[in-house]
Amino acid sequence: MPDFRLRVFQSVARHLSFTKAAQELYISQPAITKHIRELEHSYGQRLFERRGNRVSLTPAGTLLLTHADAVAQLHQELTEQLHNLHGEAAGRLRLGASTTLTQYVLPGILPGFQKRYPQVELTLLNGNSEQIAEAILSGQLDLGFVEGRAKNRDLHYEPLLADELVAVRRATSAGPPPEPMLLTEALTHPLVLRERGSGTLEVLEFALREQKVKLTDLQVAFYFDNTEAIKSYLEAAPEALGFVSRRALTRELAAGLLEIVPVQHLQLPRNFEALWVQGQPLSRPAERFLRYAQRQYNV
Repeated sequence: MPDFRLRVFQSVARHLSFTKAAQELYISQPAITKHIRELEHSYGQRLFERRGNRVSLTPAGTLLLTHADAVAQLHQELTEQLHNLHGEAAGRLRLGASTTLTQYVLPGILPGFQKRYPQVELTLLNGNSEQIAEAILSGQLDLGFVEGRAKNRDLHYEPLLADELVAVRRATSAGPPPEPMLLTEALTHPLVLRERGSGTLEVLEFALREQKVKLTDLQVAFYFDNTEAIKSYLEAAPEALGFVSRRALTRELAAGLLEIVPVQHLQLPRNFEALWVQGQPLSRPAERFLRYAQRQYNV
């Protein structure tokens, strides 16, 4: 098994951040620093340049990263081949998913997969759809899950689950309007939206474009990088309107904190999709996870 310190080094090198590496590996930041110092002492080389909060690889660090990635790949191939002798799925599976999927969709199926395939070591990276696509292309992930309309020709996409975005606001005593709100009226409200690069904003932007409305025409109160922040903002701002996944509203609707507002001529369906590098076969663990997820959602 490769030295765990190499995994620590790879994580810091990918993120160029000791803090993010600690979050990814679920260990403390002092532990990250300790492992890196041990590697530097072992090789007699500085691996990172540290200038204030900025971290960059030294030439020695760049060289070590190339070989550490090769070692990790060889170990993964060896693990898969050994377990393939018995038809098992095993090894490390690096998943990545956009925020809505990470928060509201995938966690519910992870325990079942882990029980069925205990030899697979799962990690899950959270980012927006654009970031997940980039991580797949750069080899940081084995399998990704995203939402949105845009497609990258270098990636292969497969459907996972249908979803819908809805307009939502703080719950009122009168309840949702009896008739769909006019789009022109809806767009007069301060809007709370997801950030650039998110599949959620992309779907909304496409739909508004069909109605001859540009994002630059909107009165945007705030852009957030996650749905939970949008919901909390809406609870504190009765005049605001947000657009989020219907799947993210179960608890708030049941508790009477938020309510869905139908908007005339604004339909926001979308699909959650799996993606990986075009023309590149999935590893056995990744293939097993994809098929397991599709069965859970009746794809």
